[in-house]
Amino acid sequence: MQFTTPIDIPRSPWEIRYNDRILFLGSCFSDHVAAHLQQYCFQVTANPLGTLYNPVSIVHHSDLFGQADVVLVTFGTAWVYIDNLLPATDNPLDRVVDNCRKRPAAEFTRYRLSKEEIVSLWLPVLNRYADKRFVFTVSPIRHIKDGLHENQLSKAVLLSAVDELVRRASLERKGRVNYFPAYEILLDELRDYRFYAADMMHPSEVAVEYIFSRFAETYLYDAGTQADMRTLHRLYLDSHHRPLHPDSEEYKAFAKSVRSRRDELRKRFPWLPDINP
Repeated sequence: MQFTTPIDIPRSPWEIRYNDRILFLGSCFSDHVAAHLQQYCFQVTANPLGTLYNPVSIVHHSDLFGQADVVLVTFGTAWVYIDNLLPATDNPLDRVVDNCRKRPAAEFTRYRLSKEEIVSLWLPVLNRYADKRFVFTVSPIRHIKDGLHENQLSKAVLLSAVDELVRRASLERKGRVNYFPAYEILLDELRDYRFYAADMMHPSEVAVEYIFSRFAETYLYDAGTQADMRTLHRLYLDSHHRPLHPDSEEYKAFAKSVRSRRDELRKRFPWLPDINP
């Protein structure tokens, strides 16, 4: 008897490997996935300018794409805030702010993006960075403050827009732009409040761990990559070990062995950070 509805996720036609520079931009869900990749010592940069929730705000920082080989974009909401104090233009999206900075609500107009607006905004960006590989996701985190109905409408717009982007971009890019169904995994495959955190909005640690495992099956399936992941994850865990007796000879020997392994692995992975266990 089966008590869940597994999401069928085809393997990506391309893989993420250790020599790839990976950029995450978007909602805080992207930070969760990035944190897991960091534990396996991938070259990850996650939201260097802060968390971004809507497609317009993410586009504002698309110049960062040039520094990456793989860009993972997570749309969180289709709702944006337009700054009423900025000069009006033909396109109101020119006045979308990334952060309201605790200014009075009366200074902004709340606006829900359409699928067409998102697609028209993002297609030129994808064309500009045709040499990059893109993964789009829609965050499963619910924006309850918007209202449950409004949240569903927002997610529907995002899902529809991403589907259109992937379909149109992939025709020319041979699958270099694709979609990872994090939203569907949490809401359809897991589909239980036990997979949510105490706030009933964010996924629990177990849910994030499971979603990451499905991500790995989709993009990290190379046998060599998986072997390196096991080796580097062990190094990460050992380097973050906090001993009860840091002055003991046993721990000093352990710390020395960790640094020795780090130095050896740096010959293949020169970006590994300094380790001071």
